[in-house]
Amino acid sequence: MSKKKIIRKTTQEYLNISEIKDDCVILKDGTLVSVIMVSSINFSLKSADEQEAIIQAYINFLNSLRFPSQIVIQSRKLNIDPYLRKLKVLNKTQTNDLLKMQIAEYYSYISDLVKIGQIMTKKFYIAIPYSAFQDEKKSFLRKILEIFSSASVVKLKKEVFLRRHKELMRRVDIVIGGLSSMSLNSVVLDTQSLIELYYNIYNPFVSKQQPLPDLQKLRVEE
Repeated sequence: MSKKKIIRKTTQEYLNISEIKDDCVILKDGTLVSVIMVSSINFSLKSADEQEAIIQAYINFLNSLRFPSQIVIQSRKLNIDPYLRKLKVLNKTQTNDLLKMQIAEYYSYISDLVKIGQIMTKKFYIAIPYSAFQDEKKSFLRKILEIFSSASVVKLKKEVFLRRHKELMRRVDIVIGGLSSMSLNSVVLDTQSLIELYYNIYNPFVSKQQPLPDLQKLRVEE
């Protein structure tokens, strides 16, 4: 009696991500996505005139967009374990008795505070996609020629990527300019930051125990 072979699918098969390179995410349908991390402002502390100006700037920003975008707010429990471990080490190496006592009291206060309630942190992102399916329309004869010319296909793929990437960066510049009108600072996530972001999203528990190594240390299978 033969044993049935168990086929296990990897998580990668269920994700819509093909690869991450050149500071953008490439989806399986060829869409390029850039992610911007945006700072926050304390709206409630602004004066009435300042609040009105921010609202108007936000309206103008939305009206200026001629392409889809997605605003994402990520709320996570703040992990202060490394900070607490640092306080422990500092307390052990402290020679001043008064400072040693103050550090111990502060450590106890922070530990009790975390037990009472969860300390959350929020991060704000804007995902900007670019898809150009119309640019990829080809005649039947062109497709046949590409089948028998692998070199031209590779070259074409690279040219398509560069063209789409250039258009994507143009959209990114428009979004960053609109955000600056609201006094919001923003930064485009690089390749390493994008990998860490998606790693933390899809592995919320594992990422706490196994931080992602540096991009240069990752082993990529071709």
